Amino acid sequence: MSDFIPLTKPYMTEDEARAATDAILRGEVGGGGAASRRVEAKLEQRFEVKHALLVPSCTHAMELSFMAMDLQPGDQVIMPSFTFTSTANAILRQGGIPVFAEIEEETFNLDIEDAASRITPRTRAIMPVHYAGVGCRMDRVLDLAKSYNLKIVEDAAQGVGAKYNGKYLGTIGDAGAYSFHVTKNVTCGEGGAFLTNDDDLALRAEIIHEKGTNRAQYLRGQVDKYTWVDIGSSFVLSDLLAAILEKQLDKLDEINARRAEIWARFQAGFASLEASGRLKRPVIDPAAESNWHIYALRVALADRDPLIDTLRARGIGATFHYIPLHSSPFGRDHLGYRGDELPVTERAARSLVRLPLYPDLTSSQIEYIIENVNDYFRNH
Repeated sequence: MSDFIPLTKPYMTEDEARAATDAILRGEVGGGGAASRRVEAKLEQRFEVKHALLVPSCTHAMELSFMAMDLQPGDQVIMPSFTFTSTANAILRQGGIPVFAEIEEETFNLDIEDAASRITPRTRAIMPVHYAGVGCRMDRVLDLAKSYNLKIVEDAAQGVGAKYNGKYLGTIGDAGAYSFHVTKNVTCGEGGAFLTNDDDLALRAEIIHEKGTNRAQYLRGQVDKYTWVDIGSSFVLSDLLAAILEKQLDKLDEINARRAEIWARFQAGFASLEASGRLKRPVIDPAAESNWHIYALRVALADRDPLIDTLRARGIGATFHYIPLHSSPFGRDHLGYRGDELPVTERAARSLVRLPLYPDLTSSQIEYIIENVNDYFRNH
């Protein structure tokens, strides 16, 4: 196969192109306009949540969450080390302290018992990350948070459209954060959303979102003028991107269904390798309804890099995933970690191989990927 198969590829059609062109021709390219309000309403209806705010990225959504919660310097937030830097940065931006906990070896999600062991009098919140669109055990997260009066901020960057116990990820805790980055299931290139069912939290977030003003209340006719009433930042998303996202959200079920088909074909294609002990296939918690965001294999540590190199040499964009944050240069130099405190996390990170997964993958490309993974193990 001559064409390179990338790891990810956005599913775009003429619908998104027309939406962007129409927004440009109407001059609706600023932030917080009609398209943004339509999409926010669509998010609230689609994901059964009371309040949604579009933001420039999932990073901004997490930052907005902690700003609205008034996270204070020195407050601790428990989170997995196996995640992207934005999860920790959102805490650090408020002067908080990320406290890294272990993950479950099968799901790569937060180990609730280990998280519980790290609670101190300074712990203010817990931040589960829904890896690969598979929900963390939110029933246990809720119980833990209730026992210690902790806030919950869900990093649902990878979880748009996925559920846990019948509830959409990002809507279960006090606040949730979605990503519409170009690598995600639905995208507008960059973008994200802040979600909450808490009316008080939503009101404060709305003010911060609009640069510390009560502009949103003014637009609703609740005040006769708007002014500066609180701290804030510029968290609005361009209506140009919102117009694109509106069309993408209409295709969410179609996109996720196609991803599910590909995921299932991979799962079947590697069954014999798992049976022979050569690798481990991904595991879905029975209470979780995935959005099939990532397909990731676990292999022996000695096979991880050679397998990735072999696949790339054959035109397949396989890759590893996160370097754990506690073992990163910043985690060591600024947060005081040695890099060896979380052995399950370290072992999982060193053994994970991600395979390409997106709706435009053809049947021949899927079979080519499966064949080359099997071929590697036949020859090693």
